[in-house]
Amino acid sequence: MTEINDISESRVREQFVLYWGNMGSQWGVNRSVAQIHALLFLSLQPMNAEQISEQLGIARSNVSNSLKELVSWKLIQRVPVAGDRREHFAAETDVWEIAMRIAQGRKEREIDPARIAIADCVAQAEVEEGINPVVLERLRAMQEFLETTDKWYSQMLGVPKKQLNMLMKMGDKVFSVLRLTNRKSGE
Repeated sequence: MTEINDISESRVREQFVLYWGNMGSQWGVNRSVAQIHALLFLSLQPMNAEQISEQLGIARSNVSNSLKELVSWKLIQRVPVAGDRREHFAAETDVWEIAMRIAQGRKEREIDPARIAIADCVAQAEVEEGINPVVLERLRAMQEFLETTDKWYSQMLGVPKKQLNMLMKMGDKVFSVLRLTNRKSGE
């Protein structure tokens, strides 16, 4: 019976790794990086680069580069294994922590630079002669959106995971309240 369970678990693991790799590439993450993250996420024991390379059929150099990227995102960490000098890696397994780390990384790589670039454009447009007011208004709207996104993200960091989970599960109720509020205000 254990052998059947092992085979079933192996199939599920393989399916998850392939699925996560495909999803990663749709999110702009290298497929190998996403597959390694998935493998380590499901692994009950830390793994070294050779084990990862063998299990996924990925070149050792690609595994090394992918591990560096995952460490930089703080999605995996190096862990010592007694009696083995090779580096071993384990993934963060708390899905809320994973989501927060990914959100933080994306904010730093995407939102923060965009905020700075748009702020520069707005500042330049405000002093430059001949700028169409519609163009300036569009730039300001983009700036306000990015600033609001940044503020919202910072606020969400302070909300405990349990309350975030509850808030997300309240989605329909929140939309109902917003619809009711809009009707009352005539919007």
